[in-house]
Amino acid sequence: MYFTRIFLPLALGYAVSYFFRNANAIIEGDLVKEISLGPADLGLLTSVYFLSFSAFQLPLGFFLDRYGPRRTESFLMLFAALGAFIFSQSDSLSGLIVGRLLIGFGVSACLMGAFKAYVIWFPTKKLSLINGLQMVAGGIGALVATIPLQNALLTTGWRGIFVGLAIISIFTSLCIWFFLPKQKFGNEKNHLFKLQLKEMGQVFRSLMFWGIAPLTAISSSSHLAIQGLWIKPWLRDVVGVSQENASELLFAMTLALIAGFLILGILAERLSNIFSVDPIKISVYGMIFYMFLQLVMVYGYVRSPLFLVILLGFFGSSSILVYAGYALKFPKNLSGRVSTMLNFLVFFGAFLLQWGIGIIIQMWPTVGLGYDPKSYTAAIGLLVFLQVLGLIWYFFSL
Repeated sequence: MYFTRIFLPLALGYAVSYFFRNANAIIEGDLVKEISLGPADLGLLTSVYFLSFSAFQLPLGFFLDRYGPRRTESFLMLFAALGAFIFSQSDSLSGLIVGRLLIGFGVSACLMGAFKAYVIWFPTKKLSLINGLQMVAGGIGALVATIPLQNALLTTGWRGIFVGLAIISIFTSLCIWFFLPKQKFGNEKNHLFKLQLKEMGQVFRSLMFWGIAPLTAISSSSHLAIQGLWIKPWLRDVVGVSQENASELLFAMTLALIAGFLILGILAERLSNIFSVDPIKISVYGMIFYMFLQLVMVYGYVRSPLFLVILLGFFGSSSILVYAGYALKFPKNLSGRVSTMLNFLVFFGAFLLQWGIGIIIQMWPTVGLGYDPKSYTAAIGLLVFLQVLGLIWYFFSL
């Protein structure tokens, strides 16, 4: 019963959220032509989703712990619907930005609301698996935002697609409101704001939190910046892949991402239950391998783009295991705030990095219909450097 009533509505919400997040990677060509966007404009437009998303993460933790995921997420999804409609009707960069900001705000609870619900209603030892299944649902949304979206553009155009997304967002809001049970832990609702603030200070001062948080945030935000926008232009300008083939590679990358969420979630659960292995350690090994894959992008020598994007997708999912690791280390009443604090760092970092890549790329002159390959070397090289710093911090904090 819990799987049907809790998982399925929340999985739908996260699938919609992930579609919103990655859609610009496919429609970027249409936006550049129709609205006349440069790489910095494109990076800003796509990344403001992460800005509003991250800005609400800290207060979101209070709302989730105080009012529960049912009320919080169903209400916010209505803003996503409004943002999608504004986006569909806009003819200027400023209008598109307003719509994208509202979308980011509206879907800001889709992952953390689910994680909070799972902490409440599922056994602790099942969290790695159920969190992995939630990420699979998001991956399915991202999957639809590849070849299916590319094909849909030929018939409805990007404006019609976003009108449809507004309708789907309203439907998702209703599903969450009517299917999710009411908050189980009623005493949490009566917590005083000062007590909640004090508890958040507890997390902020925790070495347990800050030891892995920087590496997780930088690795996750790098992955969001690359897969959510820049992988397709990189394939076009550095590897020489056509737009149609790039969409197919993005589809394969997203399939690998889904496989990573599922396989790594199952692996972490088994190793945790049988050998008491910390999910955070498994996550760190995956993030290290993900750094090496980005170095391949820096050098730009790729014999098999398909093999590369599959590995990028699979190991780009590694950082999600940290959330399950935190759930094993912190009390349940802090779970919403712990997760949303980490999510704030992840998505604010994604805003800075996705936009920052566009700014760096714009420093080089445009080459034909694309961008200078050297600009990608500088931009992605910076991502790797930041992740190395996060890794060094992690090892020093042990």
